[in-house]
Amino acid sequence: MTTQDIYQEIRPYNDDEVPAAIERLISDDEFITAILHYKFPSASKFLFWLLAPLLRYKLRKSLSKITTVEDVQLNVATYLNKTVKKTTDGITYSGLDKLDPKQAYLFVSNHRDIAMDPALMNWVLYNNHMQTVRIAIGDNLLKKACSTELMKLNKSFIVKRSAKAPRQMLKALGELSSYIKHSLETNNSIWIAQKEGRAKDGNDFTDPAILKMFHVEGRKRKEAFSDYMNDLKIVPVSISYENDPLDIQKAKELNAVATLGSYEKGEFEDIDSIIKGIIGNKKRIHIHFGGVVTSAPETADELAAVMDKEITQGYRLFPMNYAAANSESEEVTSEVKRELEEKLSHLTAEEQPFLRALYANPVKNAG
Repeated sequence: MTTQDIYQEIRPYNDDEVPAAIERLISDDEFITAILHYKFPSASKFLFWLLAPLLRYKLRKSLSKITTVEDVQLNVATYLNKTVKKTTDGITYSGLDKLDPKQAYLFVSNHRDIAMDPALMNWVLYNNHMQTVRIAIGDNLLKKACSTELMKLNKSFIVKRSAKAPRQMLKALGELSSYIKHSLETNNSIWIAQKEGRAKDGNDFTDPAILKMFHVEGRKRKEAFSDYMNDLKIVPVSISYENDPLDIQKAKELNAVATLGSYEKGEFEDIDSIIKGIIGNKKRIHIHFGGVVTSAPETADELAAVMDKEITQGYRLFPMNYAAANSESEEVTSEVKRELEEKLSHLTAEEQPFLRALYANPVKNAG
C-alpha cells in the first residue's frame, strides 16, 4: 500500500525523482534557449538551431552522474565556490558556533537578493559541515517549467502566492505551515524570508503574517502561539552586502511606485534580477546567525519586533552605508564618496533618494 504524498505539489524533489527532472530540463527548449542567449547574446536564430543539439549532448554527458539530491548540492557548492571567488571580496559570518549541527532550524532572514540570500547562507553551512536548508520560493518566480525544475532540484519548496480566493489561500497557508513543521520534525532545516519580496528600501522588518502562517499548523494541533514558536527553533539571520548589484534598478522601481502608483515588471525581469544578483560584484558579505528563539512572546506582532531587533542589530554596516546616511565615520573615505556619486549619476534627481535610502536605512535601524 502506498502512502499519499500530501506535499507533492510544493515539496522539493526526492532522490528517485532527480534523473527524470534533469532529463526534462535538458529536453526543455526554453531552458536550452536561455543558456544559449546567456552564452551568445547576439547570436542568430540559425546559430541557436545549430548549437542546441550540441548543448543538449554536452549537458546529458556532464549531468548523467547526478542521480541524487546530494549530488545536486555538491554541484551547486562547486559553482558557488567559483561565484564567491569571482563576485565577492569574501564572506564572513558570526553566531554559527551557537548552533547545534545535529538540530534542524527555521532560519528567518532579511531578504535583499532573490537567489543569493539562501545560496550564500547554504554556502556557509556547507563549509561548516552543517546540512543545507530547504528554501521557500514564491510561485511568482516559477512561471517557466524549467525554473520549477531547477528550484525543486535544489531543495526549494513552493509558496503559492498566486492563490487569491479565500478558500484557496487558506488551503495554501495550511499546506505550507504543515510542510514547514513536517520538514523540521524530519530534521530538515528551512530558509524563509522575513517578508514577501525583497527589502528594496533597506528596511529589514518581519511581516507578522509570516509568523501567523507558521502557527496555522500549531492552531490545528491546539498549541499556544508562544509554545509552538519555541518548538520551531527559529533563528533570525542578517545578510549584509557591501554592494548591491541591483541598487540602481531597485531605486528606479521604487521611484516608479512612488510617482506612478505601481511598477510593471517585464516578462523576464525576475530571471534577469536573479542573473544580475549572481554575477554582479557584491564586494564584502557578512552573515549573522542570531540567537534561537526560546522564549517567544504571545503574539506575532511582539515576536516580529523581537526578531527585527535581532536582525537589524546583527546587520554588518559597511562604509557605503555610512556614506549614504551622511554619517560621520572614519570609514567614509573620498573613494567611498566617489563610488556613491558614481551610483547616483545613473539616476534622476527624483530617483537618487531611493538609492541613498537602500544603503542608509540599515544605519538608522541599527541605531
